[in-house]
Amino acid sequence: MDLLDAYLPHVIGGVTYGLLLFTVASGLTLAFGVADVLNLAHGTVFMVGGYAAYLVTDGSWWGLVLAALAGTAAGAVFGGALSGAIMPLAGRGHMMQALLTFGVSMVVGNLLVQVFGSAELRPDLPDVLEQPVVFLGHNYPAYHLLFIGAAGLLAAAGWLVVTRSRVGALVRAMVDDQDMVAALGVNPKLVLAGVLAVAGALAGLAGALGAPILGPSLHAANTVLLQSLVIVVVGGLGSIGGAFVAALLVGQVHTLGVALAPEWSPYLLFAAMAVALLVRRPPQLLVGGRTT
Repeated sequence: MDLLDAYLPHVIGGVTYGLLLFTVASGLTLAFGVADVLNLAHGTVFMVGGYAAYLVTDGSWWGLVLAALAGTAAGAVFGGALSGAIMPLAGRGHMMQALLTFGVSMVVGNLLVQVFGSAELRPDLPDVLEQPVVFLGHNYPAYHLLFIGAAGLLAAAGWLVVTRSRVGALVRAMVDDQDMVAALGVNPKLVLAGVLAVAGALAGLAGALGAPILGPSLHAANTVLLQSLVIVVVGGLGSIGGAFVAALLVGQVHTLGVALAPEWSPYLLFAAMAVALLVRRPPQLLVGGRTT
């Protein structure tokens, strides 16, 4: 019990970090699993959302809400613009998409560094959220616990939309048969553009809500992108449920690895990914992942 109590703060920190990664990775897995787009600029969208939040926050509750809205809007606009750039490359393979989006991420990321500098700029929070809260006998930042609740609600809402709504049914149909969707009078290109805009909105929202935890920077953007790609691979392409479980796993491996074996922590994540790929069964599309 003493050992569990000693590492409980790291476990809670892993949940916080894992849910932050899930918010980013859920958009990435939708873009890859539904629109078949490999977007290596997704981390930069996270960065854009964080800076948008920094610009509008003023330390009030209204400023926090405005930051979330600004980050979501900035991410959606960025995602929509990327969809327009990627559409001409449809059918030309993931390598072309990767080169285009990687180039966009390099240009936009370095422009943001030129404008805002290389330091992490964390938005101001309401005073009450800056105070520690006692939870299970330990002090935790109040904002971290609020973020866990907000991200958990977002995950539940995303799962319900994908699995229980008409919009989710249309998205699943797009994966199975785009020609059938077109025969129903729906423009598949508009659906794909909408999916990419929603993916960008999720990354922007993650950047806005995660900025007080992981300040926006080029390093943070690259780290979040890399770990989100791990989540997509482990959780299954197009899988919301799989991304959620994989994100919590990655969050725990990252935080506990830093706490227990900091010199090995960069390698533990990829070791865990290899083990997960060896033992996991092929899941179901959009609920458990794309079967290969």
